[in-house]
Amino acid sequence: MKNLIIASTSTLHNGAYLDYLLPELSNHFKDAKTILFIPYARPSGISHEDYTKKVSDAFAKINIEVKGIHEFENPTEAINSAEGIFTGGGNTFLLVFQLYKNKVMQVLADAVKNGIPYLGTSAGSNITGLTMQTTNDMPIIYPPSFQTLGLIPFNLNPHYLDPDLNSKHMGETRETRIKEFHSFNSLPVLGLREGSWLDVKGDKIILKGDLPARLFKQNQTPEELETGSDLSNLK
Repeated sequence: MKNLIIASTSTLHNGAYLDYLLPELSNHFKDAKTILFIPYARPSGISHEDYTKKVSDAFAKINIEVKGIHEFENPTEAINSAEGIFTGGGNTFLLVFQLYKNKVMQVLADAVKNGIPYLGTSAGSNITGLTMQTTNDMPIIYPPSFQTLGLIPFNLNPHYLDPDLNSKHMGETRETRIKEFHSFNSLPVLGLREGSWLDVKGDKIILKGDLPARLFKQNQTPEELETGSDLSNLK
């Protein structure tokens, strides 16, 4: 049975890394002494080693050890033998490129579908959807495909921002970008605001956190979904 936490962000304003999620993660990874971390997205160009250290420090607070996938000679075996998996945020193009380069995109999807507990934040959440086409990231590298894990039947836009009516910024809003996506694609898109996450148990998908999420469907008015909403039938 699938068991995922799909979070918009790893860090809330003025908070320490993952702190707001640690109570959830303690239960989510309750049967894991060690989890596998996938640092491929490399936020701000951080090294795999430094990124893994940052994650290790956070998980030490709930007595869970962390190993980076780059520490293993065989990434496929690392995924298949993992007690839990966390894919961190950063650049989604780079993350998807590396997952395909190391031939583990399908391996990771199968492992999570078979019940290995999974945590994604930001880019690591983006890839749980059907494609990565609704990411906010710059295309710093060209992946062989935009197709991702397909663990949920729609796309995500983590870090979703509402238009600031007082801002003098004249550029496109997130809503505008998603409407552009829907000019060519029919997949629903869920805008996840900071501090919100999806709790996935099997085919059940529940919105959690303090804020509502914004749901976009092709040729329809966007809809606000309150925390606790069931998205299991969203397709």
